[in-house]
Amino acid sequence: MTDPNAIQPSELDQLPDRDPEETAEWQASLDAVTEAAGPHRAAYLMRRTLERAEGAGIALPKLLETDYVNSIPTAAEPAVPGDEAMEQRITAWNRWNAAAMVTRGSKYGVGGHIATFASAAWLYETGFNHFFRGKEADGSGDQLYIQGHASPGIYARAFLDGRLTEEQLDNFRRESGGNGLPSYPHPRRLPWLWEFPTVSMGLGPLSAIYQARFNRYLTNRGIKDTSASHVWAFLGDGEMDEPESTAALALAAREELDNLTFVINCNLQRLDGPVRANFKIVQELEAQFRGAGWNVIKTLWGTAWDELFRLDTTGALVRRLRQVPDAQIQTYQTRDAAYIRQDFFGGDPALAEMAKLLSDDKILECFHFSRGGHEARKVYAAYKAAVEHKGAPTVILAQTVKGHTLGEGFASKNANHQMKKLTVDEFKNMRDLLGLPIKDSDFVDGVVPYGHPGADSPEVRYLQERRAALGGPAPARRVHPVAPLPAPAEKAFASFDKGSGSQNVATTMAFVRLVKDLVRDKETGKRWVPIVPDEARTFGMESLFPSLGIYSPKGQTYEPVDRDQLMYYKEAQNGQILNEGITEAGSMADFIAASTSYATHGETMIPFYIFYSMFGWQRTADQMWQLGDQLGRGFLIGATAGRTTLTGEGLQHADGHSPVIAATNPAALTYDPAFAYEVAAIVKEGLRRMYGEAAPGEDQNVFYYLTVYNEPLPQPAKPSVDGIDEGIVKGLYRFNTAESAGITPPANAPRIQLLGSGTAIHWALKAQKLLAEEWGVAADVWSATSWSELRRDALEADEALLRGEERMPFVRQALQGAEGPVLAVSDYMRQVPDQIAQWVEQDWSSLGADGFGLSDTREAARRHFGVDAESIVVAALAQLAGRGEVKATAVKEARAKYGL
Repeated sequence: MTDPNAIQPSELDQLPDRDPEETAEWQASLDAVTEAAGPHRAAYLMRRTLERAEGAGIALPKLLETDYVNSIPTAAEPAVPGDEAMEQRITAWNRWNAAAMVTRGSKYGVGGHIATFASAAWLYETGFNHFFRGKEADGSGDQLYIQGHASPGIYARAFLDGRLTEEQLDNFRRESGGNGLPSYPHPRRLPWLWEFPTVSMGLGPLSAIYQARFNRYLTNRGIKDTSASHVWAFLGDGEMDEPESTAALALAAREELDNLTFVINCNLQRLDGPVRANFKIVQELEAQFRGAGWNVIKTLWGTAWDELFRLDTTGALVRRLRQVPDAQIQTYQTRDAAYIRQDFFGGDPALAEMAKLLSDDKILECFHFSRGGHEARKVYAAYKAAVEHKGAPTVILAQTVKGHTLGEGFASKNANHQMKKLTVDEFKNMRDLLGLPIKDSDFVDGVVPYGHPGADSPEVRYLQERRAALGGPAPARRVHPVAPLPAPAEKAFASFDKGSGSQNVATTMAFVRLVKDLVRDKETGKRWVPIVPDEARTFGMESLFPSLGIYSPKGQTYEPVDRDQLMYYKEAQNGQILNEGITEAGSMADFIAASTSYATHGETMIPFYIFYSMFGWQRTADQMWQLGDQLGRGFLIGATAGRTTLTGEGLQHADGHSPVIAATNPAALTYDPAFAYEVAAIVKEGLRRMYGEAAPGEDQNVFYYLTVYNEPLPQPAKPSVDGIDEGIVKGLYRFNTAESAGITPPANAPRIQLLGSGTAIHWALKAQKLLAEEWGVAADVWSATSWSELRRDALEADEALLRGEERMPFVRQALQGAEGPVLAVSDYMRQVPDQIAQWVEQDWSSLGADGFGLSDTREAARRHFGVDAESIVVAALAQLAGRGEVKATAVKEARAKYGL
């Protein structure tokens, strides 16, 4: 008897069923197929039904994983235009010269990688011959993110093209002589060839996504039509383990970046062994990308497999391919036909029968050589489908063999990433396999020769004709001739010179106010690119929302909840602000794309990226190195900076070290300004240096890092001091003396020089007053706007001295004649001011906020770290007492007086 209170099955389903009888018929049909033909047939029918529904546009959750076969059937592959035999010969020469270059360099112990390009050669050659648009065509051409470990193959092709010489190949990884080649794609080292640095793995895929997005940003804002540009990112399957590699997949799909293609070289190996030994990396990646909304194309098997799939009338082969883990696929690559017959085919009667129809040679051809990524026809079909797909980015999962054509000693061996050379016999075997016209006599004294068919050979003519048709050589970096940007109106900067009067203003607010004025400039305002990781309100930038708009390719499809407010949340297709959500890595990728637009697109943009200083360099310093390598220009703003200024937030928000990390980057000009007028002067100089008329010999390929604070304080007027602008830019100037500060110290009073940066200068000014009024000590206060620029200048002076040139470091010039010892203080660890200690002639001491941060009031935190005004006084008295200029008892008295 049915319980009337029991929950019925229909009640468990929130989806209404208007025809339960029809639903039951479908379910019964599935049960019948399962019983009669087995679960594999039922799964097949379900998969085909779902695929049909997806193709018809029926809104269903997408299949996350398909069978382990090619997405594009052989019958649907388009013919490859051009001369496949010619392209085969070109690829052979490239394979040879890439291996020769690394092997010849191995005698110097400089390393190199052979196996990666060997697996990916056709992935590149097909693109170079048929898809990659060069910089000399209309528009900006394509952007190519080359897998770093494949660089020898790219050099080999440039050699064939006449862009590199044999001497340069012989100087691979030996750059100091001036005619060498960098190990990986490094634009700073080879700026005419490499456009994007990629070998810090994971950063390439992330940057490629944001580059594709920035291309759309330029178009939607009316800066430049980039619709013809396509971003190609060549990646390794092992590289996809890096969190940055997949961090922005959803963004690319959400914004429908069909101008982006990932090509993942799935050779199933990373540096030490299999990528997924017990699993299948292709299937994992397919599910990940499909789940994120990407179009996925699998190019796994070569044409030799077509016969096997035709023989597979039961689906046993497809099931077995799904079952075999990657490490076993790798093992098949190194074993004989008997092993493969037993291990792969032997466990299933249908497969065993199939194997009887296959010769040993056929089995070895399939399992040793035939991969989709090694055949021009398969790769061309995938690329063509990718560029023709609309509405989503595409990822191509191309299966290859790592070390392909390098011989049995390399192919699929776990150690092949570290193997740097082939023997002469291995080269001769490779020559025979590739069919190259290289004679035994060309191996002089056991040295492998480079190969070149001749500058006027059919191969070189074909290569150059194909590149000419596609818009010139590739890869290539071009800095288009663009006029320097005109300087903004002086009033935007001069308005800060008068100070804030009685109003308290944080330097963060001063910077935001300056930007508000600069983006209104008629000449350059539209070129500013404000970037913020979901903290605009923290930095007081919400007033920019309605005036500039937040970039969204879909505009604003809703009515914002705060529409009736003056500073409402406005999204727009032509919005200027890039508000990236909580992703510092994504924001940095934005910054890199914008900061290098002068080269990528011939459009100078002025990005500024403002962030919690603690979550800038500490979290994304690798990308900032990438920025320097890519020759980016712009302003990084570490806001709410310092270890003691961000009250209440505590340890993880308390930045006491970002200037230390920034100082390690040769392209970063790091400033810690104390006052609003200093911020204005530094930004003005940065605009001149990076975007205006550069001085002779001046490197424009730098970026600025400014730390600004959230502590509202009175902003003084700019002092009328000779050379103050030079001092602000170079890193040090005297803000006042005891006398100019209105303090009248006793005659012959001991004197000390207090150097402070950022917010610390306010503690120094208070200490100046205490020293005079309570201890009879005269103190002069200096603003150290940049400890690292002072150090950089001093290092250059040291280098000049080694060359026999006499040059005094600026810090020594500035402090020359200053009486008494020097005491430096900042809101950072002492290592920050101590950068310049060895070039200061006076006695040196420093204070800083070393250790972990903590939650408390600013006053308590500063007392905890011993950097507040009273601690400065005690430290100053101790310095003077050590010199015999004050009584030793004064130090003890001061400690007691101030409760230290």
